Amino acid sequence: MKALLQNLKSLMRIALCSAALIFVLSDNNHAFAQTSELDILFAELQDPENGDWKKSEQKIWRAWAKSGSASMDHLLQRGIQAMKAGHLRTAAAHFSAAIDHAPDFAEAWNKRATVFYMMDEYGLSISDIRQTLLLNPRHFGAMAGLGAILEGLERPKDALDIYERALEVHPHQEGIKEAIERLQAKVKGTPL
Repeated sequence: MKALLQNLKSLMRIALCSAALIFVLSDNNHAFAQTSELDILFAELQDPENGDWKKSEQKIWRAWAKSGSASMDHLLQRGIQAMKAGHLRTAAAHFSAAIDHAPDFAEAWNKRATVFYMMDEYGLSISDIRQTLLLNPRHFGAMAGLGAILEGLERPKDALDIYERALEVHPHQEGIKEAIERLQAKVKGTPL
């Protein structure tokens, strides 16, 4: 019975991964505008001549952390503090409360996905990443998280596809560049 449950959990993870992948990879307009301010910041982030791209990245993260409600922003911050302190269940509860009251707040979904990942709840994490990307298709952090999960589930081709999408959105992510190089060698093999 225990083995059957483990197999069922594995199948659920794969199904959730596949659903998230289909959504992310089929979205040809993954860089749609949420606000004109974010459009400008993403243009700055993607500009190869911009030596201050880190400032643009920080401004993007700050913009994503604003829900439009002081209460929801406060819940997000309390969740982040709990997460940093290692109180993962408390953090998940704060993020869940923010999601319940502001279901369009993509960053609350993303942070809860991160907590679920830290709790080894990959199916729940993938589900929240999917919702994050539905609300914010340019969320390079969520894409990177999905890539890490797929890599951990031994799906290198799928992880590579997601990492490449994340790099299109944010071309300065060194960790993603390294992951792409590592996975390209694994997926394509080494020439003789």
